[in-house]
Amino acid sequence: MSSDSSRLLGSRRPGYGTLQCEADRSRMEVTGYQTKPWRVALCHTCSVLTAGLLLILFHWKPSLEVQAKCKPCALSQADWLIIRDRFGQCFTTRVRTEVLGEGSLEHHPGARPEDRRTSIAIGVADEEENRDTIRLHEKEEQNILRYYLFEGVRYVWIEGRQAYCKVSVLDEAWTCADLHSSQAGLHQQDHNTRRKIYGPNLIEVPVKSYARLLVEEVLNPFYIFQVFSIVLWVCDAYYYYAACIFLISTVSLGLSLYETRKQSSTLQNMAKMSVGVRVRRPGGEEMLVSSADLVPGDCFSLPADGMLVPCDAALLSGECMVNESMLTGESVPVMKTPLPASSQAAGTVYSPEEHRRHTLFCGTQVIQAKSYVGRDVLAVVTRTGFCTAKGDLIASILYPKPVSFKFYKDAVKFVLFLAVLALVGTAYSILILVKNQVPMGQIIIRALDLVTVIVPPALPAAMTVGTIYAQNRLKQQGIFCISPPRINLCGKIRLVCFDKTGTLTEEGLDVWGVVPLENNCFTPIIHEPRCLPAGPLLYVLAACHAVVLLRAQPVGDPVDLKMLESTGWCLEMMEEEEEEEGEPPAFQQFGTKVLAVMNPPPEEEQPQDRKHQSPLGILRRFPFSSSLQRMSVLAKLPGEDSAHVYAKGAPEMVASLCRKETVPGDFSQVLRHYTTDGFRVLGLAYRPLGTVSTFEEALQLPRDSVESSLTFLGFLVMKNVLKPESAPAIRLLRNASIRPVMVTGDNMLTAVNVARGCRMVEPNEQVIFVNASPPGHDKPAALKFLLAEPSQGEEQPEPQPCHFALNGKSFAVVCEHFPDLLPKILIRATVFARMSPDQKAQLVCSLQELNYCVGMCGDGANDCGALKAADVGISLSEAEASVASPFTSRVPTIQCVPTLIREGRCSLVTSFGVFKYMALYSLVQFVSVLLLYTINTNLSDFQFLFFDLIITTTVAVLMGRTGPAQELGVERPQGALISILVLGSLLLQTALLITVQVLSYFITVSQSWYVPLNSTVTAPQNLPNYENTVLFCITGFQYLVLAVAMSKGYPFREPLYTNVLFLVVLILLFGLMIWLTLYPLGFPKTLLKLQSIDDLNFKLLLLGIAALNFFAAFVLETALDHGLLSCLRKLRRKKASKKVFKRLEKELSQQHPSWPPLNQPLFATPKLSIAVR
Repeated sequence: MSSDSSRLLGSRRPGYGTLQCEADRSRMEVTGYQTKPWRVALCHTCSVLTAGLLLILFHWKPSLEVQAKCKPCALSQADWLIIRDRFGQCFTTRVRTEVLGEGSLEHHPGARPEDRRTSIAIGVADEEENRDTIRLHEKEEQNILRYYLFEGVRYVWIEGRQAYCKVSVLDEAWTCADLHSSQAGLHQQDHNTRRKIYGPNLIEVPVKSYARLLVEEVLNPFYIFQVFSIVLWVCDAYYYYAACIFLISTVSLGLSLYETRKQSSTLQNMAKMSVGVRVRRPGGEEMLVSSADLVPGDCFSLPADGMLVPCDAALLSGECMVNESMLTGESVPVMKTPLPASSQAAGTVYSPEEHRRHTLFCGTQVIQAKSYVGRDVLAVVTRTGFCTAKGDLIASILYPKPVSFKFYKDAVKFVLFLAVLALVGTAYSILILVKNQVPMGQIIIRALDLVTVIVPPALPAAMTVGTIYAQNRLKQQGIFCISPPRINLCGKIRLVCFDKTGTLTEEGLDVWGVVPLENNCFTPIIHEPRCLPAGPLLYVLAACHAVVLLRAQPVGDPVDLKMLESTGWCLEMMEEEEEEEGEPPAFQQFGTKVLAVMNPPPEEEQPQDRKHQSPLGILRRFPFSSSLQRMSVLAKLPGEDSAHVYAKGAPEMVASLCRKETVPGDFSQVLRHYTTDGFRVLGLAYRPLGTVSTFEEALQLPRDSVESSLTFLGFLVMKNVLKPESAPAIRLLRNASIRPVMVTGDNMLTAVNVARGCRMVEPNEQVIFVNASPPGHDKPAALKFLLAEPSQGEEQPEPQPCHFALNGKSFAVVCEHFPDLLPKILIRATVFARMSPDQKAQLVCSLQELNYCVGMCGDGANDCGALKAADVGISLSEAEASVASPFTSRVPTIQCVPTLIREGRCSLVTSFGVFKYMALYSLVQFVSVLLLYTINTNLSDFQFLFFDLIITTTVAVLMGRTGPAQELGVERPQGALISILVLGSLLLQTALLITVQVLSYFITVSQSWYVPLNSTVTAPQNLPNYENTVLFCITGFQYLVLAVAMSKGYPFREPLYTNVLFLVVLILLFGLMIWLTLYPLGFPKTLLKLQSIDDLNFKLLLLGIAALNFFAAFVLETALDHGLLSCLRKLRRKKASKKVFKRLEKELSQQHPSWPPLNQPLFATPKLSIAVR
C-alpha cells in the first residue's frame, strides 16, 4: 500500500446496535494531501480570470479543488483528505488538531504504567501484544491530537498503526471486568482529556441557513442552465416567457428549500438530546452534568422512574425495563440485566451485539429501573455521539446508501444524447441563419436558444411526479415511505424474504399444552398447565420468564406472558415506597433478598385435587439471547437453603445442556410430531444448585456453569396461528413469478409447516433438507441433501419441483466451506430456519450478489440489518415511519407487499411514460423551431408560453395520476431507458412528427391563397405569418397526441379513462386546439400572433392530418409493445441472460442427472492455510 493512501481501519465486529450491515461503511480509502500556498494563489487567480467558473467547478467536484490546491503526501502530514467510500463516491474533509496538554488516561481500562506519560492506552487486540497504544505527536512537550470528521463520526490518527481509526476503536477491547472496574468513575482530568479525544456526546444534524441552501441550490447544474436560458430569452425579447419561467422556478426553488430545511429540522429534533445525568467521580461524590459532556468510561446512575438514554451504556447493577421501539419498531419493552461480573465472564471482550441484553442503547427509553444491591442502578458509558446505535441510525438517514438504479443512469445518458442533438441543430441553424444574412449577435442568441428548446428544463421535476402520486396512494393505505426513489425499485422486485413470527403468523402465541415426562418417557399432552402438581415442571412455567410489573401491569415478551397466564400464578415485585419502608412479609420468607415473588393462584381458582401453597422467589435472571437460544432463572422456595435453576429455550439447545440420561430416547420423534404440525415447541429443564445463602452470591454465579448438567423436564407446546392474509398474498406473488423465501429464528420443522400452510411450498412439491456439518479434527466439512418425507419403495424419486430448507448452522458452513455450491442452493432454497439477525442480513446480501432485486418484510425487531440491506425493506410496525426500513406498513400483514410491487410497477411505467413524453415534446419543438429558422421566423413569445405551460406542464403533471392495475402479472416493466423498445419508440415517433410537420408546411405553401413571409426581418417582426400559424396548430395537436400515446394503461396501470382529471383536461385542450385552428377570435388570436386563414377546407385538412397523426402514433406504440416485444423475448431466450440467477436456473433445469444428489455426502476440499508475515 502506498504511503499516501490507506484503507481505513473500521470496527472489527460485524454489527453494532441494530445495524448489522452498516459495518461496511468502514470500507473506504483515504488519501492525504498537503496545502501548497503557491497552488492556492494560482487557483484564486484562475477563478478571477474565468469569472468564477472555476469556483463553480470546484463546488460541483470538491475533490478537484483539493487536488488543485494541495499535493499528495503521507497521511501523517496531511491537512486535507480525499475519502472514497465503498460506493465509489468521493468526499473531502479537513484534518483538525487539538492540544491535549498534560492529560493522560491513567484510569483508562488496560493502561500500562510505562505508557501513561506520553500516550493514550487503547484496547485493540494485536498479534504480539494484548494492548496497543497511540503515540500522540509531541510538539513542544504538548500532546497534539489529529482527527477528522466524516459523516458525523470522529476518526483519530494512531501513530502505531499509521492510520486514522474510528474513535470507537479506543474502547474496542474493553472486557466485562474493565467495565465493572469503572464503577468508581473518572477523575476530572481524565474526563477532560477524553472529552477532547471523543468530542461532545451529540448527534448533530446540520441544518443549513436559507441563504446557504439558496446558494447551493442555485449552483446546481439544472438551475445554472435555467438562469442561462432566462438571460437568453430576455436578450431575444421573449420577456413574458422569461418572466413566467423565472416566477415558476422561484416558487419551486422556494418550496424545495422550505421542504429541505423542514426535513433537516425534523431530523435534528429527532436526534437532539440533552438531559441532566448524575455522574460518579472517585471518592463517592456525584455530579449533575449535561449528557453532551459524557465520555466513554463515565459511570452514571439511572433514576427509578426511568430516563431517555443519551448514549450507549453497559448496565452494571440493577434491572431496567426499556422501550426500544425507536430503534427497532418493536413495541414490547425489553428487560435489561447487569453485565456478567463472574470470574469466568470477566475476561470476555464486551460487544454491544453479543451483550445486547445488558446494553442500554442511545435513544431508547428506560421505563423503570430497579436496584437490588446498593441504592443505585449504575451504567457505564461505552459509546457516544455518532458511534452509538442511534447515531448509526441517524447517519443511515443522513447519508443513505445511494439508490443504484439503471433508469436514473440512463436518464442522464439520454439528456446528454439530447444535448449532442442540440449541437447538431445549432450547427444547422448557424448555417441557415448565415445564409439568411441575419446579424451575428442574433445568430448567437438563436443558436443557443435551440439548446434551451431541446433540453427540457422541467424534466427532473416531471420524472418525480409518478413517484409522488404513488407515495400519496401508499400513505392512504397505511404504508409510509422515507425514501421515495425506492418506490420505483419496488417495480423490479424478483424475490421477497419474510420473517415468520409476527409477519406470516400472528404475533402472540397461545399455550397448547405441556408434554411432561414420567419414568424418563413422554406422557400425553396436558392442555391445562395449572392442573400440574407442585414440582419443577410447574415452577419452570411459573418462574422462567422476564415479565415485570409496570404500574401494576405485567409487561414482557408475548411468549412469557402467555406461559405465565396459563399457570395462573401471579407476579409480585417491590414498589419504591416499600423499598424505603423495608421488605414486605412476602419477600422476608426466603431468608435473602429476591428480585420478585411468584405467588400461586388464589385457592378458589386452583383445581380441587391440587392445592399449591408455597410461593417462589426469583433470585436472578439470565435473559433470553438469540445466539444462546435460551433463558434461565435462579429461584428458591421459602425455608430452603438451596436454589434451583429453571431453563427454557430451543429444544435442541436445552437438550444439549441436559444430562444425557435425563433426555428420553424418543426426544426427536416427539419433537418432530409437534413441529411438523406447525406448533412452536420450547424445551424445559431444571437443576438443583447447592446452597445459595445471599442475593449477592447469586449475582456472582457464572451463567455457563449454572446452565449445565440440567435435568430435562418436557416440552411447552405453543400454537402460532397463520395470519389469514398470508396465504393469498404468497399465492399472488408466486403467480407473478416473484419468489417468496422464509427467514426465521424458529425451528426448522415448524418453519416448513408454516411454509406449506401459506403455500410457499405447494402440497405436490418436495422439501429437501440441506444438512452441512463443520470440519472435525480429522474430517472435512460435509454436506448432505435429504428428502423431508422419504418416498416409499423407490430409490430415486420422480423429478418434482423442490424447495431446499436449511438452518443457520448449515448456512454458515455452506458460506464458509462450500462457496461454489452456495449460489445453486440459494436458487432453490425457500426456508431458512434458526437464523441469527446477522445471518438474515448476510442472506439478503448473498441473494443480491445473484442479481436478485430483493425485498425484505419483517417486524423490525431482529430484522433491522436485513431490512436495511435489502433493496426494498418493509417493516410491519405501528410507528408512522420506522427508521429501521425505507417502508413501514401500519397494517401488520404481508398484504402490503403485493400492493407495494403494484405501485412500484405503476410508478416505474409512469416515469418512463413521462420521460418519453418530455423527450418527444422537446423534439417536436426542436423540429418546428428548426423549420421556422429555415425560413427566418420563429414561434412567438406567447406561443412558447402556451405550449410549455398550458399544454405540456399540465399534461406531464396529470399523466402520473393513473393508479396501478389491480392484477399483479408475471410481466415486469422495463428497467432500462437505453433499450431497443424505448429508443425504437422515440425514433419512430420522431420520424412521424417530422413527416407530419414537413407535410403540413408543404401543403400550406402549395395553397393558392398563400403569401410568403417577409424574410428580410426575423421574428417577432415578421409575425403573424401562415407558416408559423400552421405549425403552431399542428404541433399543438402533436403534444396532446403524444400525451395520449404515452399514457399506457395495461398491464401495469389502470386504463386512461380512470384518470378522470387527466381525461377532462385532455378533452378541454383538444377542444381549445380545434377552436384555435378553426375559429381563432379576437384576444387569443392577437396574443398568440396567429394569421387569419379563411379557407375552411384547409383548416379541416389540418384537423385530418392531426387525426391521422393520432392514429399513426397509436398504431406505432401498440405494434412496438406487442410485436417487437414478443420478437425481442424470442431472441432473448436464445441469448444468455446477464442476470446470474437466470443463468443458474437454466443450468439447473438442464442438468442430468437432476441436481442435487440425494443422501450422498459431499466433502469440502480442505483449505491450505499459509502463514503470511
